[in-house]
Amino acid sequence: MEYRFCGRSGLRLPLVSLGMWHNFGDTDSFSTMKKVVFKAFERGVTHFDLANNYGPPPGSAELNFGRILREGLGSHRDEIIVSSKAGHFMWEGPYGDGGSRKYIMASIDQSLRRTGLEYFDIFYSHRYCEETPLEETAQALIDIVRQGKALYVGLSKYPIDKARQVCDMMKEQHVRCLIYQDKYNMLSRRPEPGYFDFMSQEGLGFIAFSPLAQGLLTNRYIGGIPSDSRVAKSGIFLRQEDITPELVSKIIRLDEIAGQRGQSLAQMSLSWLLEKQVLTSVIVGASSVRQLEDNLKAVDNYRFGSDELSAIEDVING
Repeated sequence: MEYRFCGRSGLRLPLVSLGMWHNFGDTDSFSTMKKVVFKAFERGVTHFDLANNYGPPPGSAELNFGRILREGLGSHRDEIIVSSKAGHFMWEGPYGDGGSRKYIMASIDQSLRRTGLEYFDIFYSHRYCEETPLEETAQALIDIVRQGKALYVGLSKYPIDKARQVCDMMKEQHVRCLIYQDKYNMLSRRPEPGYFDFMSQEGLGFIAFSPLAQGLLTNRYIGGIPSDSRVAKSGIFLRQEDITPELVSKIIRLDEIAGQRGQSLAQMSLSWLLEKQVLTSVIVGASSVRQLEDNLKAVDNYRFGSDELSAIEDVING
């Protein structure tokens, strides 16, 4: 596994990180989770990405990861990076959501108890909260570092101007924001180019989630919507009406380009992200060891010729 420095810091992350948004809740097989995590670590994936509300139900991904730590991974604590987040709805009442100091401080304490960790390597503000003054959220992140509850802190899904303000507030108190996390893939390119410029200016690392666009950037939907797919089962984050004939046509053409590179569409989609040096790491999910192994092959071939990149752009923008 190759590692990249996280912005202007001494911390390196693997090109591929394992995310636990799905597939690590109580509705999934613990035996499979454990096999996936241990295989990932064996293959050099040293970064595991959590959040307080990951599951389902919320909190169960952290509980299951804590059990995996107790059942062997914990002996490698100094060889891994564990991140978590707070910002989205977690519990009922006025203090279980948002960016307030009350919520963030309660959340990190709960997350540490669920995982059994003494500290997180990275802790994020999971989203910008319009109802909370930025200085309150920034101060909570600063104090989390000073209290030793996290070694580094980051931001996720913030507007650029708000992220810049938080970074400035933190720098004034000699605590740097380490990393920015957002959705980024061939079909969702919001970070370009403004966020890339911001991260370069601030010296932030950048880690991308949803690199396969909820499964769209695989060959899973080329022949229609499978009955066991996330779209068919829930349709919360990806709806059936989103999978238009025009989109399927693009996916088919991208799949053809991937085949010419000797890759699956999923592998090429990950490689396309890794080709961008501004990117520190991509977060992949995995429901099986086989799926994890397939995704990790993207690391073997993330160099593109100019003609390949042009062909991909023509499809995406066509």
